Amino acid sequence: MKKTISFAIVHFTVAFTLTYFLTGSILVGGIVALVEPALNTIAFHFHEKIWNRLEMTRAARTSVAWQS
Repeated sequence: MKKTISFAIVHFTVAFTLTYFLTGSILVGGIVALVEPALNTIAFHFHEKIWNRLEMTRAARTSVAWQS
């Protein structure tokens, strides 16, 4: 979870800075920096969980194949 929080902080910063430079608006930059990274962070968390399950499944299959 620490990795996810760290990723969120970096993402919020990048999203705000990029949007501010593109629009010149602190308000728009702030809104985008809150909404997009928040949703992306949630998606990233579930992506990691799914990825880890896939890796465990692959490892289990490899282990069974070696035992056969």
